[in-house]
Amino acid sequence: MASSTGDGVSEKGKNSKKTKSQMEESELLSVPDGWKEAPFTKDDNPRGLMEESSFATLFPKYREAYLKECWPLVEKALGEVHIKATLDLIEGSISVCTSKKTYDPYAIVRGRDLIKLLARSVPFEQAVRILLDDMACDIIKIGTLVRNRERFVKRRQRLIGPKGSTLKALELLTNCYVMVQGNTVSALGPFNGLKEVRKVVMDTMKNIHPIYNIKTLMIKRELSKDTDLRSQSWERFLPKFRHKNLAKRREPKKKSVKKQYTPFPPAQPENAVDKELATGEFFLRESVKKRKKMEEVKVKQAEALTKKQEERNKAFIPPKEKPLMKKSAKVPTEGKLDIEALKEKVKKAKTKRLGAPPV
Repeated sequence: MASSTGDGVSEKGKNSKKTKSQMEESELLSVPDGWKEAPFTKDDNPRGLMEESSFATLFPKYREAYLKECWPLVEKALGEVHIKATLDLIEGSISVCTSKKTYDPYAIVRGRDLIKLLARSVPFEQAVRILLDDMACDIIKIGTLVRNRERFVKRRQRLIGPKGSTLKALELLTNCYVMVQGNTVSALGPFNGLKEVRKVVMDTMKNIHPIYNIKTLMIKRELSKDTDLRSQSWERFLPKFRHKNLAKRREPKKKSVKKQYTPFPPAQPENAVDKELATGEFFLRESVKKRKKMEEVKVKQAEALTKKQEERNKAFIPPKEKPLMKKSAKVPTEGKLDIEALKEKVKKAKTKRLGAPPV
């Protein structure tokens, strides 16, 4: 028998609690490598479903020809999980519904995802993978994230990359199939990959280049291979990108200085009567007022006349003439020396003729 304490709790129960608390959280949360959940079979739900469930979706006109071509394959794939599918070309819709043989309650949800992917231009070869247990899909709406249409097209093209290289790199790193069509991005793959795809798409629409997220995904992929680093934080290994080319906020040229707050209202502007009272003109006679006004008008007229006369006289002012003769260039000093030498030669010649000795 297990010995019991005064509180009535056995020692065996205490030991079992201690062993549970000592277990590491990583062991409880980690999934063993290669473990897969058992598939849902008919033995798990032998009686089937109680009621019929159905879903329908519309498809664009340009998908009609492709859906007509691959519809037998769609019916065959959905028939394996006992889901009925109907294609209405008049209304332009696809619908799926359960049957009496349907035993998997989640099969109708997978069928709904399949017709959604087919309507969003995903090829049947990729869309049929949604019927597998470890697959999921995500349709990301990007049409309303950017207001300017030209900017939206540029950012969407940035997500695709030159010749689809960016999209291909994203698919390889996340193990997902990604399809960019119109105002939506359809992704198909495991849950962890879909989470990363949505983050990259949303960041690209927010003007963050996808190459930054692709670089972090590559580092995470290498770190996940190391068993020792799985339970540690990866922040020290991940790059931290910052906006380098952010322009500083431009300050206005004319800064409006706020006036100091006063509880009193501003003084009323003076009208014409107040101004006349202040100058004393209000008490003058009307004849004197008229005379003053006439004098002011005459002064203004005289000023205007003088301005007009000055403008007219400008046409009669002769322009400054340029000098005709150019300044003669300075004679070089070598010329002066030659003249003096010639004078000396002439003097010597004269003295020889006269027979006098040279000076």
